[in-house]
Amino acid sequence: MIKGMNSLNKIIEKMKPTFSEGGKLSFLHSTFEAFESFLFVPGTVTRKGTHVKDAVDLKRVMIMVVIALVPCLLFGIWNTGYQHNLAFGLGWGFWQMVWYGIVKIVPLYLVSYIVGLGIEFASAQMRGHQVNEGYLVSGMLIPLIVPIDVPLWMLAIAVAFAVIIGKEVFGGTGMNIWNPALLCRAFLFFSYPSKMSGDTVWTGGLTRFLNEGTAYASGNGLVDGFSGATPLVHAGEGIQSLNAANISFMDLFVGNVGGAVGETSVIAILIGAVILIWTGVASWKIMVSSVVGALAVGFLANALATDATPYLQLPAYYHLVLGGFAFGTVFMATDPVTSAQTETGKFIYGFFIGALTVTVRLFNPGYMEGMMLAILLMNTFAPLIDHYVVEASINRRMKRVKTA
Repeated sequence: MIKGMNSLNKIIEKMKPTFSEGGKLSFLHSTFEAFESFLFVPGTVTRKGTHVKDAVDLKRVMIMVVIALVPCLLFGIWNTGYQHNLAFGLGWGFWQMVWYGIVKIVPLYLVSYIVGLGIEFASAQMRGHQVNEGYLVSGMLIPLIVPIDVPLWMLAIAVAFAVIIGKEVFGGTGMNIWNPALLCRAFLFFSYPSKMSGDTVWTGGLTRFLNEGTAYASGNGLVDGFSGATPLVHAGEGIQSLNAANISFMDLFVGNVGGAVGETSVIAILIGAVILIWTGVASWKIMVSSVVGALAVGFLANALATDATPYLQLPAYYHLVLGGFAFGTVFMATDPVTSAQTETGKFIYGFFIGALTVTVRLFNPGYMEGMMLAILLMNTFAPLIDHYVVEASINRRMKRVKTA
């Protein structure tokens, strides 16, 4: 293995002059450097001053997030096939469901990375900058939060919008205001609401069946008792509606329910959360405060609930396992670029994300999810939160100095 990597390194070193300044292909220097840094640690060093010295660079942080997302992806692959099998009563075995999930999800990843990285490379070439590794995570996230049956051309447009408007116009990775993956989902939601309303379960083949009135991939119709409504829609009608649909808290926790590919299994998401917290990549303060904010609004709603408002009777803790709350809290809200930077600000930022999510769910029946809008809104206000946290700290110090 080591000999093979050494041989590959020698080949790259021989090719480097061709892509360096003065070489025949110097205009592709950024692209060559991106592939080189992906395979090997860059040989560049700090020339002035001093920097924090750490073995972890941006590439390794991004890869750690990708690794943390793998449990959600693996479960999502199986669940995609399972939901299709359940909807049409096909009687498939485990591997048939897994294969169906792979066939449906791989094209989403191909579009996500081909379009996104294509724009990243083109932008780096035009500016003469290095290719940033940030899209490794965004490209992994996007297929996990969009409908499994979204048309690929639609996804391509949304990815292009997210990368160009969400990242490149601000200067690339580390300069963006909003989370690019969520911006992609927001673009789909506002441009193609029929695909992103969240009113129906995202099941491969189900859209075609409902639109044409014919079974998809089999001679059978939908099985008796199958509901096209998402758990969130049932939850909006109260706990009784969830019970009537045979959706238990454990079903929502395990994740064998309909929804976006990576958002259904809280178990898989918690595995990712442990990885991110253990490696120090994501802030536990944002995660915990988001949960506290959701529970605070949820318990308040329970206290104010009456027979005339059954949607307020849903136990507060159900919001933690419904929709994209857990996934958003762990992987989206904690984005180190778009979240609050101060330690106190992280608590405030996370609390409002959780509180806003549940508020939207309870009082805006036109859009039951809430998590996407809550995170994007708090992305916008994160710098303001940090500003006032810093100002408050300075004022406290000034008072201590004056009284000393």
